[in-house]
Amino acid sequence: MTVTEGPRLTELSHGAGCACKIGAADLGAVRAALPASGDPNLLIGLDPADDAAVYRLTDDLALVQTIDFFTPIVDDPRDFGRIAATNALSDVYAMGGTPVLALNVVAFSLEALGPEVLSEILAGGAEVAAAAGVAIGGGHSIDDPEPKYGMAVSGTVHPDAVLGAGGGRRGDELWLTKPVGGGLITTGAKRGVATAAWIAAAVAAMTTLNDEAAAAARAAGAHALTDVTGFGLLGHLHELCEAGGLAAELDAAAVPALPGALELAAAGTAQAGGSARNAREAAAFTDFAAAVDPARRALLSDAMTSGGLLAAVPPGAAMEGVRIGTLVPGEAGRIAVG
Repeated sequence: MTVTEGPRLTELSHGAGCACKIGAADLGAVRAALPASGDPNLLIGLDPADDAAVYRLTDDLALVQTIDFFTPIVDDPRDFGRIAATNALSDVYAMGGTPVLALNVVAFSLEALGPEVLSEILAGGAEVAAAAGVAIGGGHSIDDPEPKYGMAVSGTVHPDAVLGAGGGRRGDELWLTKPVGGGLITTGAKRGVATAAWIAAAVAAMTTLNDEAAAAARAAGAHALTDVTGFGLLGHLHELCEAGGLAAELDAAAVPALPGALELAAAGTAQAGGSARNAREAAAFTDFAAAVDPARRALLSDAMTSGGLLAAVPPGAAMEGVRIGTLVPGEAGRIAVG
């Protein structure tokens, strides 16, 4: 569906997609003040590096629970729904789980945009859920002039098969399963400097489920797993390293970029506010070699939406995606980029 009346969806949002997230540093300060649960069955709760909560129901079954929603990242409502749903389901895959049930989370103004647009957003989400074999059991909506959509997702996993972000080991190879740069492309689209082909490639990446990538990570014997979203590759790698008590060496040239992302980064015309914040925060834990050019540096902090999985796997294991670095001993969370 193409919307021909009313404002573009992205004109109504203060930040696109996962770039509208609260910054990692600010969020960490708030989270640190919250009381930790003493329930022994809560296997993963407020852990900052992990993507979802995991609660043990029996010796053989654990519940994986997550919620993720955001403001429009594209103007096409069906694509917005597809991207948001793919992104929400990703958090369960990133824990080694299988999503089974989703609830829609909606903030929307029917008066300003009309029911047809909302129907298209929800249809996009339903399309992705059906492809993943996930049932949608309802949801919740509020009236809001700034549209937002996402899902609360429940999944299952064996308690011994949880793939958290903190299990990385010295010498593990780091693999990335999708190219990055979606924030650059979607911000460029909003500002009229991204080509149709670049936008189409970004949408295709953002609507690709991480189910097969998660299966590949499990088959490779992954020790740690997370997905790359609003904090950028450096931010999520930092969390994975910090949780595992390790440092990382990252090969900037090996990191795959979406078509057009490096061109936009070099031009400096499409940096999202969330990406600029990511770069400022990354400066505290990242050491760049002099040879790493500014466009590559910007790409590594790009606020990605519905990105790929970042896996730490044993050396030499076969894994889907691209090898981009290695976990090494050193200051926990420190990243050397060469």
